[in-house]
Amino acid sequence: MEHAVAVVIPALDEEASIAGVVESVLREVEGATVFVVDNRSRDQTKARATEAGAVVIAQPRRGYGWACRAGCDAAARTDADVIVFLDGDGSMPAESIPVLVGPIVAGAADVVCGARSGRHAPMPWHQRLGNRVIALQLRVLYGVRLRELGPFRAVRASTLAALALPGSRYSWPAQLLARAARQGARVAEVAVGYRDRTGGRSKVSGSLKGSLLAAWDISRTLLAERVR
Repeated sequence: MEHAVAVVIPALDEEASIAGVVESVLREVEGATVFVVDNRSRDQTKARATEAGAVVIAQPRRGYGWACRAGCDAAARTDADVIVFLDGDGSMPAESIPVLVGPIVAGAADVVCGARSGRHAPMPWHQRLGNRVIALQLRVLYGVRLRELGPFRAVRASTLAALALPGSRYSWPAQLLARAARQGARVAEVAVGYRDRTGGRSKVSGSLKGSLLAAWDISRTLLAERVR
């Protein structure tokens, strides 16, 4: 891969899967720098990630967006011109990273979102409903048409810096797309692999409360960005 790639992996209590994720990224993406952002884990996530070859960053403020923000700040200090985000639960195969990065390398896109495919456990109804509502808001408010709002994505580093995204609890992915659309960035979607997690449990879709809180936070943020 010609472009320098930094991979940001927000992680919370992922000791069972994080080493495998880091090792697969380093194996599949030559020269990549992997940043695991430990979001106040209570297990051995930090130790397992370090042993696997990642640079571990501590982000004590809980929230997916806060972890992403810390990872972006670290990646900005490298020579990476593409930043990839994926989860640390083993559900997103590193083999799909070149597919995500491809349109950016080719100069055809600035933000590339992965639409998950492959065999995996079905999403709970409340997560499916939340995804549909958010996808509708993105289409109506910003003209962004995506099959889903997944966490597996790649962003041109210069584009990401220009968005000046703050940290957040849940709304980081949607806020990124909203600001990218308003600034005229090119957003694309590609099919990526997906499988059952190899450890841990979902902090959002694992419960009705988590899904509702995430959907509310994301919807509120999308409306606020529209009038910003």
